[in-house]
Amino acid sequence: MSATETRNSEQLLTIGAVCERLKPEFPDISISKIRYLEGEGLVNPQRTQGGYRLFSEEDVDRLETILRLQRDEFLPLRVIRQELASPAAKERRRTRPRTLGTEPELDLGELCERAGIDMQYARELEDFGLLQPRVEGGERLYSESDADIAATCGELARFGLSPRHLRQFRTAADREADLLEAVVAPALRSRNPERRQQGAVELKMLGELAQDLAQRLFWRDLRRLVS
Repeated sequence: MSATETRNSEQLLTIGAVCERLKPEFPDISISKIRYLEGEGLVNPQRTQGGYRLFSEEDVDRLETILRLQRDEFLPLRVIRQELASPAAKERRRTRPRTLGTEPELDLGELCERAGIDMQYARELEDFGLLQPRVEGGERLYSESDADIAATCGELARFGLSPRHLRQFRTAADREADLLEAVVAPALRSRNPERRQQGAVELKMLGELAQDLAQRLFWRDLRRLVS
């Protein structure tokens, strides 16, 4: 590269450096996969005059988000593209991968700031069961999942969908969770710690598969609307 290119590439990473940076969390990442994601239009690194790819910190964050959505939520690339295009998704994209463990808690003000909604709308979401805070000493405490849910509901509100309309999503999720609970309940209630741990692992696997099925059925139905 020329001296000008070198100056312009300060604080930027080559594709090989990006690959090495991502490997601790994504051992299967490769240069060819990064190139594939670029070819699909999911990331758009800068190019030097010599054709070298140079990735910014924002590009790396975007790649991490794409890989997490593939690994943890089994989302197809077309859905990931829509998620990345969502105006309110920037903060959600940087959250940690989902687990079944305990999440950090937020008060009402923190939840509203994180989700980009006002307190009145948060109360409406709570009234319809979309937010489920834990009450301690008279204070409502919300999980990070609640913040993500509130942010998504806020986006849907832009299309005229009120908390009353969104309640059916919560009802459907409750039914699915009840079904999976029935499958793994004996293991989760076992007195054997190893069996309980195995039950938790099975529940996560079942949840991922159920989510994948629900998404595939959902997008199949939506495709029919435009066919």
